[in-house]
Amino acid sequence: MLATKKCLTIDLAKRIAAACHAESVKNGWKMFIAIIDDGGNLMYLERMDGAQLGSQFVSVEKGRSALLFKRPTKALEDAVAGGRVVLMKLANAVPVEGGLPLVVDGEFVGAIGISGGTSPQDGVVAQAGADELARILGGK
Repeated sequence: MLATKKCLTIDLAKRIAAACHAESVKNGWKMFIAIIDDGGNLMYLERMDGAQLGSQFVSVEKGRSALLFKRPTKALEDAVAGGRVVLMKLANAVPVEGGLPLVVDGEFVGAIGISGGTSPQDGVVAQAGADELARILGGK
């Protein structure tokens, strides 16, 4: 029998990204916004005007890292800062804040990756997207 699973749609990905964009604009930050599907594939990418070009790759990798390790990239950053430098050797581990997994009813459906500001700024923008998903699912 085949499994039934939840997954992001492109419309949902765009709504999550729009919330990230709005948070970035509100704060005057120029970001790359990446939405990753449950297989680690890039689903949606936005480059805000003036965002540094190197952040394209970083945003995608932050999203993939959050999905693959099933935790915010901030958790990896904190572990490295706490002395667990061995994490820097793990394939696909990006120990820099700005990647958040997206979880619906206990299922990992994708992730958000943000890059372009400081690590805490990237985290704020990613959280705005995760909060938007929660609002959408809560019917608010």
